[in-house]
Amino acid sequence: MAQDRVLPLEGIHNFRDYGGYAARGGRLRKGVLWRSGQHSEATPDDLAKVQRIGLGTVVDLRGDSEREANPCLRHEDFAGEVLFHPGETASVRGRAAHEEMAREVRSAADAHQAMLRLYETLPFRPVLVGTFRLYMQALAGRDAPSLLHCLAGKDRTGVAAALVHHLLGVHPDDMMADYLLTNTAGNAEARIEAGARHVREGFGRSMDDAAVRVLMGVDAAFLDRAFAAMIESHGSVEDYARDVLGVTPQALEAMERRLVEA
Repeated sequence: MAQDRVLPLEGIHNFRDYGGYAARGGRLRKGVLWRSGQHSEATPDDLAKVQRIGLGTVVDLRGDSEREANPCLRHEDFAGEVLFHPGETASVRGRAAHEEMAREVRSAADAHQAMLRLYETLPFRPVLVGTFRLYMQALAGRDAPSLLHCLAGKDRTGVAAALVHHLLGVHPDDMMADYLLTNTAGNAEARIEAGARHVREGFGRSMDDAAVRVLMGVDAAFLDRAFAAMIESHGSVEDYARDVLGVTPQALEAMERRLVEA
């Protein structure tokens, strides 16, 4: 069951294990590849549950101003390392990537087109690329469980997790199903409500509710657009990963040794 991957938490949305899928040479290990939204509203019980995972690395895909505005809470015994490339990943200071697209959105159709434009750019934004590189290095060089997150854990996080799946040979159908799990993982309505507050407080007051839902959800066409952009610019996803993210054949072999079990 897809929902079995989800760790039910009150103040952290979309927290789930994206391992366990069939991959090249075996199956992705469970309990070592985690993804989520930000932890700024985590409850003490949430933090205790997360602490039990034993995270060694947290990769934060947000920009500096997002971290400043919504600092993530950590358990008092957290001893892992938080990795990020300094700078902004969105063009609007203090906003998530999906929020910057809200400026000209009024309808669901507007929102869908805006998200397609966003996904074309996500693989190439310099600060985001810098954090993607740190994530790939961590997966190749560290054994402890890792967590990947942004604000909502759906776009920046979704692309990075899908890249890991693709590079490790997860079937495209499984990769897409995991990406789309964002739409139903945990208390999706609470996640949408929390995200909608951010959008409307910024520049989305006049958009309709259907548009907000598109911005706060994911769609197969979005991820397809990101992968198409990688292929168009570099010939293949593998070449993009090698040339832009530094995932050499040696690094990929190291990722497989750590993350794939027979």
